[in-house]
Amino acid sequence: MTDIGAVAVLGGGAWGTALANAAAAAAPRPVVLWMRDAEAAAAMARTRENARHLPGVPLHPGVRPTAMAGDLVVAEAVLVVTPAQTLRSVLTALHARLRPDAALILCAKGIERGTDAFLTDVAATAAPGSPLAVLSGPSFAADVARGLPTAVTLASRDGALAAQLAAALSGPTFRVYHGDDPRGVEIGGAAKNVLAIACGAAIGRGLGESARAALVARSFAELMRFARAWDARPETLMGLSGLGDLVLTAASAQSRNFAFGERLGRGARPAEAAGGKLAEGALTAQGLVALARRRGVEMPVAEAVAGLVAGTLHLDEAIAGLLSRPLRAEI
Repeated sequence: MTDIGAVAVLGGGAWGTALANAAAAAAPRPVVLWMRDAEAAAAMARTRENARHLPGVPLHPGVRPTAMAGDLVVAEAVLVVTPAQTLRSVLTALHARLRPDAALILCAKGIERGTDAFLTDVAATAAPGSPLAVLSGPSFAADVARGLPTAVTLASRDGALAAQLAAALSGPTFRVYHGDDPRGVEIGGAAKNVLAIACGAAIGRGLGESARAALVARSFAELMRFARAWDARPETLMGLSGLGDLVLTAASAQSRNFAFGERLGRGARPAEAAGGKLAEGALTAQGLVALARRRGVEMPVAEAVAGLVAGTLHLDEAIAGLLSRPLRAEI
């Protein structure tokens, strides 16, 4: 590919709609926004608004909502914005409808339940032969959809492809940096969701801002240890998709993962804490811990979150366990 022409976005939730708006604003190109629900697609096409997920935010004129898989064949780049746990089924169903050379840009953040597989490995199996990239970073869908300044990272093992895709998606307010460490970018996106739950729980329990700051710092240390064990580059995690995303997610009630943790801290059971919304960190915690144990990585904060989510650990026990850990040199 030289220049990126038509773009498709798989997933009509808040993040999918926001990225469709950003792709359309970046260049005068057709952007297909695909979703499973034909009625929702028709309503969005008629009202030019995602009333359920982004009420009051107009859809860019260049975005065309559709539920027809055949409309995807025009796309040279496909942003896959379905939840992490449905990535395999969606790509398996749609792979044959895509151009063989279409680049797949994975935009979900998580680890597949049951297999403990990274999403790039899931995509490589479900869509064999497709060029792969990962997009992640500190970004709230409402900010991106409204055109507020946002910066993210896009990485592919093919560094030239990553640079091309980043340039194609960067617009007036949506800045896309590029790199060739997709494993590092996807680790940052998946792990920070789990660690942000701990920060939310600390605030919900009334432990204060000093405790949150300590948790962010120690969580980042865990994130760096995990990334090194899985051959990611430390400098990747120091950037937008690691430290940047953790700081945002661990400090704002707009984050579903932080809000989930905050409700846990106030005494809600895990099933209630989600509030009817998807908190990817709750679905990723067990897999993250399993992968850490596989490589002998100490992740006490992530372990505590996994116990809280599974209902096998009470919050006060988790706090006591973290505070009673042996003092050591800070590394």
